[in-house]
Amino acid sequence: MRNRKPPFEITNTMIHEIAEIAELVGKLTSTNQLSANPTLRRTNRIRTIHGSLAIEQNTLSLEQVTAVLNGKQVLAPPKDIAEVKNAYEIYERLEELDPYSVDDLLTAHGIMTRGLVDESGVFRSKPVGVVDQEGHVLHFGTLPQYVPNLVMELLDWVKNSDVHMLIRSCVFHYEFELIHPFANGNGRVGRLWHTLLLSKWNPAFAWLPVESIIHDRQQEYYEAINASNNAGESTVFIEFMLSAIKASLMDAINTSDEMSDGAMDKATVRWKQIEKFMQTHEFIMNADVRALCGVSAATANRILADLAEESKLVKCHENGHWAYSLKIKENRHEY
Repeated sequence: MRNRKPPFEITNTMIHEIAEIAELVGKLTSTNQLSANPTLRRTNRIRTIHGSLAIEQNTLSLEQVTAVLNGKQVLAPPKDIAEVKNAYEIYERLEELDPYSVDDLLTAHGIMTRGLVDESGVFRSKPVGVVDQEGHVLHFGTLPQYVPNLVMELLDWVKNSDVHMLIRSCVFHYEFELIHPFANGNGRVGRLWHTLLLSKWNPAFAWLPVESIIHDRQQEYYEAINASNNAGESTVFIEFMLSAIKASLMDAINTSDEMSDGAMDKATVRWKQIEKFMQTHEFIMNADVRALCGVSAATANRILADLAEESKLVKCHENGHWAYSLKIKENRHEY
């Protein structure tokens, strides 16, 4: 089989990102928080699943995904609930998967789309076009008769290339979406496989919610794919994905710091800040928490979700946006 190199350039931006990612990975693994904390691993896994499925228009909130995986009843479309359960099952089997095996790739697709699509666990049999959120055609996928060989060739290149795995995994992600080997579920499986490849470079990546960062930056994700399609090579997409991976690591380190000595103090300080804010506001939103606590959007989401889980706040819809209010009205200051 030819071991054709997919088209891309290694840029100074990539080299800088890889150096920073390697430093961040060292910092994260030195704290041992991910390997020592099953609660944190599960929280990250749930964020991963929510992020990856939300990109594909799954309607469940992070809280609803958590509830489904805790065995609670959730009022939501059965298809969306099934997507969550299927995705959780295959992510839980990540360590069993061979990232260079076509059979394992098909098995993963079969579990991810079980009971949801006609061609589950098999390559598509019909031509397909890929569209973005606005319905614009990004490109037409490879003709179905060429899909199996192109996927095998891509996996063979990823396995045997001497390019750094951080770049190889991004190239796989882009080329996989370009081939578009399945009738449905290409995005979910592509992101799963990207995580799988990264986890073979460093096991910590099995528990890092990179998909959540992609969801937060979804428009940039599509723009990077578009730019790479127009250029006929994946350089722009690789640079975007490396920045998302770096952001995911920084978020994980912040979380790890919060869970180390003094974490309770930091959480208490943040709650006091939010509680004070709520004395003069009926609702609080992500942007408010970012400003109050000096944190990223992803960390603000987690702070709000944790407070809702503790029943200190309740999630609600206000003027077309998600917001949070105090759970018990009697606790509010009258003014």
